[in-house]
Amino acid sequence: MAHLVEQMAYVGAMPWHGLGSRLSPKQPLEVWQREAGMDWKIQDSPVHFKADSIGPLGTIHSFPEQKVLYRSDTKVPLSVVSQRYQVVQPREVLEFYRDLTDVSGYELETAGVLKGGRKFWALARTGQGTALKGNDQVNGYLLLATSCDGTLATTATPTTVRVVCNNTLTMALDGTARAIKVPHNTRFDPQVVKKQLGIAVSQWDDFMHRMRMLSERKVQWHEALGFFMNVLCDASPNSPLPAVLPNERALRKVQSLYEGQGRGSTLVSAQGTAWGLLNAVTEYVDHERRARSTEYRMDSAWFGQGAVIKQRALQAALQLAA
Repeated sequence: MAHLVEQMAYVGAMPWHGLGSRLSPKQPLEVWQREAGMDWKIQDSPVHFKADSIGPLGTIHSFPEQKVLYRSDTKVPLSVVSQRYQVVQPREVLEFYRDLTDVSGYELETAGVLKGGRKFWALARTGQGTALKGNDQVNGYLLLATSCDGTLATTATPTTVRVVCNNTLTMALDGTARAIKVPHNTRFDPQVVKKQLGIAVSQWDDFMHRMRMLSERKVQWHEALGFFMNVLCDASPNSPLPAVLPNERALRKVQSLYEGQGRGSTLVSAQGTAWGLLNAVTEYVDHERRARSTEYRMDSAWFGQGAVIKQRALQAALQLAA
C-alpha cells in the first residue's frame, strides 16, 4: 500500500505523528519546498475518453466541462474536476507564511503532502503560549491545508498543541471552529484570509481562559464515564448502559489514558479534571486510535473523523465547566 505521506519536513522536536525529515531552524521557504516534497506544480489537461472500441481501436471523445489535474514532476494523475475548479499550488501554501515568518514572528514547524499530492499543508507556530498550573504548556499554531481532489477546501485553522503530549486541538468557541475556509470554486486570496485570521488568532486569550477553566473543574468518576460515553459511544450520560457498547475498546483505552497512562495525565492541571478528560480524547485520536498507518491516523486527526471526535470532546468538556 502506498503511503499517504509522500514527503515531509519539520524543525525542532519530532512532530506528534513521528514522520518526516528534520531541518535546522530558520530555513528559507525554498528549502522547505524541496524537503517537504512540495517542489512541483499541479497541471491540468482536458478529459478524453475512448468509446466504440473495437480491439485496440476506438473513437476518442472529449469531456469539455471537466479537466484532469496531474503532478508536473511525475505526471501522476491526481483528480478529475470541473473547469471552474480553482487550483491552489503547493508553493502557495508555503508562500502564505512568508510575511508571517518575516514580520509577525511565526515559525514554520512542519509541512508536507498526503495521498500522493492530493492534500498538502504547512503548520507554523504563532508565538502565542500559555502555561496552565503545574507548568502544563500549550502553544498556538496555524495550520493551512488544501486538497486538489475535492475532499478539502483551502482551510486556515488556528490550532493548539499541548507540549507534554503533542496533542493537537482546533481552537473553537461557542461550538464553532475558528477555521477560515475558501472553497475551490473561489480564488484563494491570501491577504483576505489573513485579515479574517487576525480576528480568529486574537481570540487566543479567550480560548485559553476556557482551557484554564477546564483545568480547574474537578470531575467525579461518574462524570468522567458519562463524558466518555457521550463523546465516543454517542450515549447520553443519563441513559442506561446498553448491553453491547459501541466503541468499547476506544472507551477503555481513553479511560486508561485519563487515569494515569496518558502523557501529562498526572499533571495538576489534568488529574481528575475536565482538561484531563479532553486530553485523554485528543491523545487517543492523535496517537492511539486504530488506523492503517500513522499517515492515515494523522489525516483523520486533522481532517477527518478524528477531528470530529476531538471537537465533540471539546464541546462536552466546555459544557461540564459551564
